[in-house]
Amino acid sequence: MVLFVTGRCHRRCWYCPLSSERKGTDTVWANDRPVDIDKEIIEEAEKMSALGTGITGGEPLLCLENVARYCRLLKDHFGPEHHIHLYTAKAPSETELAAMRGVVDEIRLHPPHENWPFILDSDFIASAKRAKEMGFSIGIEVPSLPGLENLIPALPYLDFLNINELEWGETNAYAMRERGYELADALHNAIDGARAWADELCRHEKVHWCSSGFKDSVQLRERLKRIAENTARPFDEITPDGTIVYGVLEPSEEQMSASMEFCERKLEHGSFESCGERIEMAWWLLTEYADELFGTKTVVERYPDKGTIVEVTPV
Repeated sequence: MVLFVTGRCHRRCWYCPLSSERKGTDTVWANDRPVDIDKEIIEEAEKMSALGTGITGGEPLLCLENVARYCRLLKDHFGPEHHIHLYTAKAPSETELAAMRGVVDEIRLHPPHENWPFILDSDFIASAKRAKEMGFSIGIEVPSLPGLENLIPALPYLDFLNINELEWGETNAYAMRERGYELADALHNAIDGARAWADELCRHEKVHWCSSGFKDSVQLRERLKRIAENTARPFDEITPDGTIVYGVLEPSEEQMSASMEFCERKLEHGSFESCGERIEMAWWLLTEYADELFGTKTVVERYPDKGTIVEVTPV
């Protein structure tokens, strides 16, 4: 699960992809769901059978007490094996590390781009040393930008170094254009040339590359599939992409009673559901009985758990 704890940040990185909806706010999000109470965080983790959680922001350490509380909540509910990693653009102090000890397993540091040429003289390496001594797994995670080779001297002090393919976003678009960057293709948000900037660093065994396409087509899809498997109704069809497909019948007010009577007589229990002014059912049953059912008929594909609608096809 991705637990977004704050949109506030003490830095102003030009390449930050955070959306305007989240930037600068203190709304907490569990995956794509805004949450108000602790119970909702657990519910979202259970929906996807989460084996771990990534704590992100903004800058999570600006609300350290909340971070520690959320992590303790997850560990208490799912057990110590629930792996928790935290992203931060700060170099955590000994006091901050102590507050996370026992509830955060792994820390992913994000030294800003301007720090890379002087990484060994930065607070980030001193913080990484302290974190390792205190039992944390410690690494650096940065976007692919020119100058990545400057991070090579940091590798002996780290357990890993992750590079995320630089991505175009709504809030960094102006800065991207200002620097002359362009999209690599029409399908993803990846910036042309971003992979080449990482070539030298990626030769080292501690370094891992995460492409924009992998995040879109693998990480998101697997999360959706896990949520769909736990929340789909008996008649929802789960697609290979983790979306669900079902049929919708919208009869007139006069037709509703007859439509429900037809479904109860013709269809198996569990293959349909009354949803106020419409009836939802297995899409193949809607198409099979289309000529006998009156009203607007559509097949809907959407993200699981009442998520975003992807496509609506008239029958």
